[in-house]
Amino acid sequence: MNDRKLRVIKAAHQLFIEKGFQATSIQDILDYSGISKGTFYNYFSSKSELLIALFTSIYKQLELERNELLAGNNQSDREIFIKQLELHLKTNRANKLLYLFDEIMVSNDPTLKEFLKKSQIKNIKWLFNRFTDIFGEDKKAFLLDCAVMFLGILQQNLKFNHMAHGSMVSIDGIVRYSVERIAHVVEEVSKTNDQLLNPIYLQKWQPDFHSSDQAFQEQLHASVISLKKSLHQSEAQPKFFELLDFIEEELAHSREPRHFLIESALHALEKSIKENGISSALPEYEKLSTAILSHSSNNSR
Repeated sequence: MNDRKLRVIKAAHQLFIEKGFQATSIQDILDYSGISKGTFYNYFSSKSELLIALFTSIYKQLELERNELLAGNNQSDREIFIKQLELHLKTNRANKLLYLFDEIMVSNDPTLKEFLKKSQIKNIKWLFNRFTDIFGEDKKAFLLDCAVMFLGILQQNLKFNHMAHGSMVSIDGIVRYSVERIAHVVEEVSKTNDQLLNPIYLQKWQPDFHSSDQAFQEQLHASVISLKKSLHQSEAQPKFFELLDFIEEELAHSREPRHFLIESALHALEKSIKENGISSALPEYEKLSTAILSHSSNNSR
């Protein structure tokens, strides 16, 4: 994302917080960010698309930081999970995202409503996968139910503790309390074999998953081949090809692609291309990078 577009998103974010999303007009955004209407529509087709870009930008950074907490650590470590949850909650608070989500809830914009629905499913999917890491594959059949329950427990604990204690509320204490409660629930439902939602619904809630995934795999392979061709004559070809093969292997054949490693490989590839002065390969690199990051954003844990 170029710097100017990012500045427009940040300016709009400030206006949405101060005036509200509904009350902020496109003209307000143009005046505040100092851009023309043509430039705005070159970046966004609507104010709703801008809001989605804002959420996407913030949560992309959150995912990077969340993955960094996990990198090199035991995935079953509850302390890491607690830190990830705290990071998520603090990101929401710092950016006043819950306030903006509330505006989406009362809007009549189908694009925003669909985005909110996908965001909620994505969050549940992440919780389900992290619960699988923490509580084990043998309890997987019950962990979608537990992810749904945990989200409710955490949200209501935050809400009523904030009512009771205001700004003095301890996020760490509430997160730890909620994690401890759900751990007991996981043990109970796995022993009694009680289940409401089969985890297969995580895929059923995304009916285009298989077709879109297949299309992405084809796009990924074509982009890798195209970039390899543009790098074929370089003295650093072995390094380039090694990075590209790793990226494709991780995305095409790993059950749970390690997105933080993929992004590290992409950064290393871009740096090496620039250091070797192969500017002609940059457009192909940009196509590959954009496709991968977009796919990761939609399907990450």
